[in-house]
Amino acid sequence: MSESSVTSIEQPPLLLVIEDSNEDFEAFQRYVRRSPLTIPIYHCVDGDDALAFLDRTGRYSDPQSAPRPGLILLDLNLPGTDGREVLRKIKQDEILKVIPVVVFTTSNNPKDIEACYRQGVNSYIVKPMDFNRLKHSIQILIDYWFDTTILPTSVIDQRP
Repeated sequence: MSESSVTSIEQPPLLLVIEDSNEDFEAFQRYVRRSPLTIPIYHCVDGDDALAFLDRTGRYSDPQSAPRPGLILLDLNLPGTDGREVLRKIKQDEILKVIPVVVFTTSNNPKDIEACYRQGVNSYIVKPMDFNRLKHSIQILIDYWFDTTILPTSVIDQRP
């Protein structure tokens, strides 16, 4: 693997958050901003918007408006195309499937958990309802994915 295909601690890869709850997204964003790392965050509010971002279609047709994320944080319960379908499409796409996906959702249904892992999710986190536990979960997620692991920085800038 070449040096340009991995991230350095100085420049973390961007994060794509696919979350329909503005309240949850804003809380997540606040915690990330408190981190010593500067993590660029892009936000999609539903599955259709996320797929357009990842496929670089519609308003995202310019690659500058839709850079490749190093990590995707995905809620399952989205309006329109839900997170399960977004995950399936990501992991079936030859270009996108290398991007790690973390499901961050309120669903603790064992069927959802198993289905997501069968489709190739990299991690599954149930959103805690308690404020302090939510803060702790977000901090662990940031520490692990942006400080401990090495993520792809730019998967591929153009589709074949």
